[in-house]
Amino acid sequence: MHLPPGNPARRPVQNPRTTAALALGAALPSPLGHPAYSQTLPCAPESARRARLLVTAACTAWGLPGLADAAALVVSELIANSVQHSGSRLVRVLISLPEPERVRVAVMDTSRTPPAPRATDADTEGGRGLVVIEALADRWGTELLRRGKQVYVELCPEKDGGQ
Repeated sequence: MHLPPGNPARRPVQNPRTTAALALGAALPSPLGHPAYSQTLPCAPESARRARLLVTAACTAWGLPGLADAAALVVSELIANSVQHSGSRLVRVLISLPEPERVRVAVMDTSRTPPAPRATDADTEGGRGLVVIEALADRWGTELLRRGKQVYVELCPEKDGGQ
């Protein structure tokens, strides 16, 4: 059955668990066919806070609060990498649920240069973001887009310490 775009039946049902994420400017549903929230933010360090709120609200709405801390840390690292290396004016944060209990956090920017681990030592400030991501992620990677890239991280309870 095809519903016209203005039909109320096409709109996502809102409940108290999704209200917090929707209040942050997130959009439902995903064109990919699974639940998702996304938001475009300035490519600036202060956007990490808003991105953390978005991923935390999404994890809570999906009944996966045990993944919220890991997702918040991951999105902070992805935003920091975009701010430091992309030269973008804006970033897009996307959090989705591709499978039950599998959360995908992605940050898109206009750079087409994939992230690469840097050699660091005990005296080096920074440069450990990908090490943190590798430790938390079930899998992660980069997808080149027509106008930039998307760096994604997938988290699941088993990799996150069984929470």
